[in-house]
Amino acid sequence: MVTTAAVVLAAGGGTRFGGDGHKLLAPLRGRPLVAWAVEAAVVAGLDEVVVVTGAVPLDEVMPPGVTLVHNPNWAQGMATSVSVGVRVAEARGHDAVVIGLGDQPLVPAEAWQAVAAADAAIAVATYDGQRGNPVRLSREVWALLPDSGDEGARGLIRSRPDLVQAVPCPGEPADVDTVEDLTRWS
Repeated sequence: MVTTAAVVLAAGGGTRFGGDGHKLLAPLRGRPLVAWAVEAAVVAGLDEVVVVTGAVPLDEVMPPGVTLVHNPNWAQGMATSVSVGVRVAEARGHDAVVIGLGDQPLVPAEAWQAVAAADAAIAVATYDGQRGNPVRLSREVWALLPDSGDEGARGLIRSRPDLVQAVPCPGEPADVDTVEDLTRWS
């Protein structure tokens, strides 16, 4: 039986945000921004939900049952967080990960489920034909991922289109990077 971990990347510094405090803790519709992405991953019902933290502690805003893992190298780029999440999944015996971003509050559980159900080595959510997150990576491609830099799986997806399946998904993949973005989606 194939097991799949949801991995929510929530380690970045949020330097473009410009608001008071860290963007992942900023309120969106009455809850911390990051809570939306984590809840969607939990509701998707995958075998485990791993949240990779870094710049700011998120312990107090996480639901029960979520595995929190700190990335001490978060400032060195997104690839370090992907690597941390994949290592946790590998150590726990999972066969695939579905990776999403903690600052994408409007990606629903259905998108996580659709991507997780794909049978390709790499499955990428698409929204109106545009690629986005989450992304499913099977164990067979984990060794091909970078362990440094600010690209997670994007380079791998570009270099190995033969392994990639597009998965049409519902939802809105907008990142909340600034106070203006937060206001727009509130």
